Amino acid sequence: MKLQWDLFIAFFRSGLLGFGGGPSAIPLVHKEIVGTFKWMNDQEFTDVLALANTLPGPIATKMAGYIGYRLGGILGMINAILATVLPTILMMLVLLTSFNKFKDNPRVQGMTGAVVPIVGVMMATLTWEFLKKSKAGWGWTKGLLLLAGSFILMEIFHVNPGIVVAVLLVTALVFPDKKEKNEIPMKDKSESL
Repeated sequence: MKLQWDLFIAFFRSGLLGFGGGPSAIPLVHKEIVGTFKWMNDQEFTDVLALANTLPGPIATKMAGYIGYRLGGILGMINAILATVLPTILMMLVLLTSFNKFKDNPRVQGMTGAVVPIVGVMMATLTWEFLKKSKAGWGWTKGLLLLAGSFILMEIFHVNPGIVVAVLLVTALVFPDKKEKNEIPMKDKSESL
């Protein structure tokens, strides 16, 4: 039961503070799953993030569903998804009426506009953390080449990000990292119960 409560708290906090859509919640989910509760290591989280990016739909709920199922089965999946969407539903009910009254107010427009750079900094920080960890795997050079190549494919050639992620996943499967054996094993579900 403690695992279910912890799952709810982790995804509820991420959903509550992840203003601006699913991508803004990714660094928050990372902090909860990898940092606070240590249910996954960075490599496992990166794999879940890549998989969630290839599938259609909101990324935060896809990640919550997968992680919840992986840790707590069907009940964990339902719990994590509800915890992810519940803050949004509650805030929509409370704020929808008042926001319509004040949406043209310059202060409100300034506050909503200020969220974009904050989310950008959070995503840049998470990317930097992943790049630092790539030193141990493929190395800086290959990591930066993959980053630059992905950027060029998506921004210049307008290749769908799902296709880019799928190609990178296949590349990782075909050319596995030799040092991956040092991964931290995922906690056994029975330990958390």
